Amino acid sequence: MTDQASTAAFTRKALILLALVAVIVLAIKLTYLFVLIFAAIVVAVILRVIAVQLTRLGLSEGLAVAVAVLALIAGTALLFWMFGGLIAGQFDELRDQLPRAVTAVQGRLDAWGIGYDLKQLSGSLEGQTSRIFSQASGFVLAAGGILADIAVVVAGAIFFAAQPEYYRAGMLRLVPASGEALTGRILDDCGRGLKQWLQGQILSSICVAVLTSLGLFALGVPSAIALGIIAGVLDFIPFAGPVIAAIPAVIIAFSESPATALWAVMLFLVVQQLQGNVLQPMVQKQSVDLPPVVLLFAVLAAGILFGAPGVLLAAPLTVVGYILVQHGYIGAILGREPKRPKNDGAK
Repeated sequence: MTDQASTAAFTRKALILLALVAVIVLAIKLTYLFVLIFAAIVVAVILRVIAVQLTRLGLSEGLAVAVAVLALIAGTALLFWMFGGLIAGQFDELRDQLPRAVTAVQGRLDAWGIGYDLKQLSGSLEGQTSRIFSQASGFVLAAGGILADIAVVVAGAIFFAAQPEYYRAGMLRLVPASGEALTGRILDDCGRGLKQWLQGQILSSICVAVLTSLGLFALGVPSAIALGIIAGVLDFIPFAGPVIAAIPAVIIAFSESPATALWAVMLFLVVQQLQGNVLQPMVQKQSVDLPPVVLLFAVLAAGILFGAPGVLLAAPLTVVGYILVQHGYIGAILGREPKRPKNDGAK
């Protein structure tokens, strides 16, 4: 009887171990799916921000989300209609100017006796960028292509935004009753933190794009609007984004004159100082106070794990991860008061 009990216990433990291994392997295989789900949640947060404002006008939840989706699509289409031709022309001009700018800068370096092969550096950067995006494209192709992924993200975002409480309740039913209250607080804080981060980051990116475009235009740098848009979009990527955005702008400015390139470098430094010391603290004050070193290594980790999509989602992933650590480890295990996003009196 004892032998049978020991055998049964061993079999049960072995099955549990095999089940854990299977879950881990499945999670690794479905990594890109989790990225798509998280991207859908981020887009859903944007839709909810718009929908909440509409519900205050008397619209129902479902109608408010539908109007929010239509408003987002219509707003994007309107922007493309108003500025699409100008922006497309700027990007076409930028695409044509970059090779000429690299050649012009290389000529100046050679004339000054500086034996630095800028074209080789440009090719190396292009190759590294292509490898990064080719790795990501492998996941994308497995999921059915970029357009299919965008459609999945948008559809998932609409479902999440239309019935957030339904999915929240479903998540709570998956945890033991003893952990339901803690899980509820974590979900609420994750939603609140993402919403506040997105609101602040969108404002920050718009300011960076406008200031960079105006500054480059004032300096006489060609394709100023396109370069400003690139700076605004890449502002979503902490640390690496501003550096990447500055490279083509400085190269094109240098092709005009070394003095223009120096002023362009100064412009990017001033804009990033403004973003880092004024705009970013405003974002963190209303969201979660992320230590800069945590955000830096989170970007590297997200890039290694998920490729280019992970880099783009590094900041919101870090916000969620920080909240999970605050509640799951500092609060639940260490017994200390976790830091929470500030909203409506939440401490």
